[in-house]
Parts: sequence; structure tokens; C-alpha cells
Amino acid sequence: MKSKLLVAVAAMGVSLFALQAGAQDKGMVGIAMPTKSSARWIDDGNNMVKALQEAGYETDLQYAEDDIPNQLSQIENMIVKGVDVLVIASIDGTTLSNALENAAAADIPVIAYDRLINGTENVSYYATFDNFQVGVLQATSLVDGMKERFPDTKPWNVELFGGSPDDNNAFFFYNGAMSVLQPLIDDGSIVIGSGQMGMETVGTLRWDPAVAQSRMDNILSANYTDKQVNGVLSPYDGLSIGILSSLKGVGYGSGDMPMPIVTGQDAEVQSVKSILADEQYSSIFKDTRELARVTVGMVDAVLSGSEPEINDTETYNNGVKVVPSYLLEPVEVDKSNIEEVLIGSGYYTEDQIK
Repeated sequence: MKSKLLVAVAAMGVSLFALQAGAQDKGMVGIAMPTKSSARWIDDGNNMVKALQEAGYETDLQYAEDDIPNQLSQIENMIVKGVDVLVIASIDGTTLSNALENAAAADIPVIAYDRLINGTENVSYYATFDNFQVGVLQATSLVDGMKERFPDTKPWNVELFGGSPDDNNAFFFYNGAMSVLQPLIDDGSIVIGSGQMGMETVGTLRWDPAVAQSRMDNILSANYTDKQVNGVLSPYDGLSIGILSSLKGVGYGSGDMPMPIVTGQDAEVQSVKSILADEQYSSIFKDTRELARVTVGMVDAVLSGSEPEINDTETYNNGVKVVPSYLLEPVEVDKSNIEEVLIGSGYYTEDQIK
């Protein structure tokens, strides 16, 4: 009886081992992320690895620290290593064509992650958020905030900041925002005190907070010695931090200089704390857990020869092809709904943001 039990246990162990081995036998996914300088990208990388490994894949996660040659080298190394799929959040969406030709030659499909890869046919799918809607939400929040904080002020003095011109998303954010703001500029409700408009003027290379802070310093000294800023369109929390530092440096947020309405994106911990402290007004929450889920679904589909779930086949033309995409819905967060949206969803704990 004892020997039969031992044989059964041994057989069970073999079966469990086989199941575990099989669960990790679906292939290797190379994940190329742009930088660890943003908490958002760290979360993306962690969520991707967790979701893929739970789905039975091995992963190779690399961060390029916003160095384009470094990212190219990392992708080439993944190709040589023989990954089965590449998931790429590009630093510059225009620089990967040669590397992706090598991926195509090795029959490695490519999924663009949150940032569109331009100028190549060798990108299979695109997983992202509705980036035009991000801009719409930012501008709507900006206007609502100015109505709340400056109800008796007209016109409102506003300054515009854009994202990095080498990131395709930055143009969608800006255009979405301007779809809300331009009519108010045209009817005189909003005045751009510096006169600086258009992505070629307001873009912030590599999304650099120091560049945003320096530009805000210059705008304030050149245009606001005898008037006050009421609002700043900022497309990303990192830029918002630099902009707020500039504003606080000349006295905003104290005395008779109320803090302007400053927007953001990514709901990073530091900015959520800033919103709770009545400095930054709002941010846009993009649940990277959901983006990871969608991306894993795409990986499963391309490796099994099936079609992934897609909800947009018109918006994202990369100059060579329209890339089939799945767009997730962004959510505006401010002081009124942080607890419900960020803590209630389990994205953050209360201790993290308070």
C-alpha cells in the first residue's frame, strides 16, 4: 500500500512538473521600454512582466533610459536571442525601421505599446489609450477648474505645453486639447499670454521636466510681470511638476496669487499628492494593468495565428499602413474622485498617496 502511495505521489509530482513546464512553454516575449525616469514606465514594465508570466510566457524586459541607440541595441539583441514576439514602447517612433526589418526577417511579430511606431510596415498591432480623448479630458478639466477658481476673471490667461515631438501621442494629446480650447481662444474667453502655440513651439523634447520648468520661467518673466496666469495645459505629470516649481518660485499659491489650474497625465504618486495638496489640479489616469491585459491578448493571438481583439482600424496611420489598434478609455482624476478611481480600483493604496 505504501509503495502504491509513493508511486501515486511521484506520478502526481511528474504531472505537476509537466503542467508547470507547459505553462512556461508558450514562448519568450521581448519588452522594450523607454526609461525608468518615469514611474509610469516602471509600472508598465512590471505589469507587462506579471501579466505575461501569469499567461505562461518568459519575458525579457529592457529599459533604454531615453537613449535611442541603446534601445536599438536592446531590440537587436532580443532578435538575436530569438524572442517570439517584440512589445515595444519606442523612445522615438521614427528610428526603428531597420531593426524591425530584421525582426520581420526572423518572423518575429511586433506590437507597438502605447507609442505608435512610424514609417514601417513591420508592426502588427498597436495597444494604447484613446490619446485624442486624453487631450479632450485635459482641456475640459482645465476649463472647468478655471470656472471654479476664477469665476469672475475673463479672459483667462493660459499657457500651453506639449509633449515630446518625437512621440506620436504628443500630437494627439495636443490636438485633442485644442479641439476644446481653440473655440474659447477664438471667442476671446482664453488668451495665450505668451502667444506661443502649436507643437513646433510648445513641444517638450523627451518630456523633460527641467525643460518645461525653464520654459515656464521664461514665459513668466517675459509676459506676466503685470498680470497673472490662470491656467496651464500640461500633458504629463512630470512636466506639471516642473511647471509648478516655476509658478511657486515667483509666489503663486500664496498671498494674492492663487495657483493656476495645472493639468497632467499618468496619475503618478507625486502628482496625486500634489492634487491632494491643492497644487496640481488634475491628471489623467491610464490603467496600465488593462493595457498589459490587452497586450497579452495580442501576444496570444499573433502566436496562435488568430485575430486579436481590435476596436480601431482608422486612426493610427504610421505613414506606411494603418496599424490595427485597441484603444482603452482614459479617466480624468482630481481631488473629488481620487479615492474612488485610484484607491477603489486597487491601483494605489491609501498609504502610497497620502
